[in-house]
Amino acid sequence: MGSSSAGSEESKLPNFHDPSSSPSRPLLSNPPEHEAIEADAQDYPQITYKHGSRTFQDLPFLFLFILISLATFVLGIFAAAHHNSKSGELSSFYYNQTTNSCQLENSTGYGESLVSLSSSSSSVLVKNLVWTLVITLILSGPVALFVLWSLRHYTKQIVYVSLPFFVIIPSFFNVFWFVTCTVSSSCRDAFPFAYRIFVLLFIFLVIGIIVWIIITNWHRIELTIRVIQIGAHALAKNLGLLAVLPVLSFGLLVYFVPFVVFLVFTPKNGKIVPKLHSHGEYHCVWKQDSWVPAYFALAIITMVWSAASMVEAQVYVISGTIAQWYFSKEGSRPSRGIRTSIRNAFGPSFGTICFSGLIMGAVRFVRAVVDSATREDAAQGVVNLIIRVCAGFLLSAIDFLNKFTINFAAITGEAYCSSAKMTYELLKRNLLSAVFVETISTRILAGIIFILSALYAIVACVILKAASALGAEAYVVAALAFVLLMAVLGYFVHVLENVIETIYVCYAIDRDKGDVFKQEVHEVYVLLPISRQDRHNIPPGRNPLLV
Repeated sequence: MGSSSAGSEESKLPNFHDPSSSPSRPLLSNPPEHEAIEADAQDYPQITYKHGSRTFQDLPFLFLFILISLATFVLGIFAAAHHNSKSGELSSFYYNQTTNSCQLENSTGYGESLVSLSSSSSSVLVKNLVWTLVITLILSGPVALFVLWSLRHYTKQIVYVSLPFFVIIPSFFNVFWFVTCTVSSSCRDAFPFAYRIFVLLFIFLVIGIIVWIIITNWHRIELTIRVIQIGAHALAKNLGLLAVLPVLSFGLLVYFVPFVVFLVFTPKNGKIVPKLHSHGEYHCVWKQDSWVPAYFALAIITMVWSAASMVEAQVYVISGTIAQWYFSKEGSRPSRGIRTSIRNAFGPSFGTICFSGLIMGAVRFVRAVVDSATREDAAQGVVNLIIRVCAGFLLSAIDFLNKFTINFAAITGEAYCSSAKMTYELLKRNLLSAVFVETISTRILAGIIFILSALYAIVACVILKAASALGAEAYVVAALAFVLLMAVLGYFVHVLENVIETIYVCYAIDRDKGDVFKQEVHEVYVLLPISRQDRHNIPPGRNPLLV
């Protein structure tokens, strides 16, 4: 339903301030006069999906990304072309006192590596592992489509059937490993009884926390079901995303291949030189060129930035595609939606994606450094504690500002900074939370794919035990199959989460303009919790449990 139906639907939109306001004002009803003057003075721009050609945004970051990438390629080619072929033959060099240099011995017996033949048991393990992972990878696609179809048509049944398994499956594995380790003499000797009891009770404590989370959020289960169903329906209408996004990820891997080759050859740039040791003798040692560490840092920065930008580009493609579907007329389907989103992502908005990727890559890097320092530094001082707290607060603030920014940029074609500002103002003036508070849907989806992956691993283990000569190695193969299926389904859930968040932004734009493009979305998203800072504006009859 397009904007022409806005008048008939305005009365269905919630009024958070004055129930008696005129239906001609679909959002915040008639505020006090001074507030109305301030709102008019701000002169908010009209927000809508940007069709047609778009303006190139954030060009400095695009040029910086291209410059760094080209520098990494050029220096990498130089490193590969000028590497020292004798870098791996250090043991064949000796110090010649006459020439005061290192020389290569005239022997062909050194530097040759011996290749040992694998045992029969190892070959059986490798064969079963390869076949299991290949079959798992082939089946992961149909499994993901089955999950999508189930979430679209039987969301309520899937969620309520899965909830007990959130407790049953972890409890089963907890008891299973405890009994297995107790029966096995080697495990029993390596893992004392006291430690086994401690781990058993600790895992049951975690399971108890999961039960507590489910109970405390029980009143939001029905709302979560409807949110998931809306997202599954939107993704099913744009099913091509599940095929295009893995292709983009594969393209990133192909892009990384030259970098990996360069990083292999880069340490081989240097020479073998004599070095005087403490006992007065000279030995031949490998000395790298001084620029090698700098290139390693440059290559790692380029790869991290590229990976973060690809993640943001995928979010952009998802958001642009879903937004075109959302703002299309009822019964019609936008043509070339995915193609248009890809063209915008790697065209006019690529600078915005590079900007966002730079920010998110830096955030992840700093967070990893802080976490590593926390683990390594056992004796914590007050100053270190303050620095860690401030760093955590700053990173959380950046995550907060980045929320929905790329989604908004994909819809409007705005630059990064203006997208962040306009998104915050859009959600704030419509009493919506700047952080999507319905996180229970994410936890339920993660639990569902965990259950499916665990059941698949159990079936795979039973088949391996019955049809192969594997012993305890069958558990390792099944565990790896579980990890692979979990990764593929986790990627599917990541796409579905971005779909849900994009619909949230589109719903906010609808409310801001007084339009109702997707009535079924408004009927669900209007029940989501409002911004916590506006709790005092909750009208009578609003369910307080949803806040």
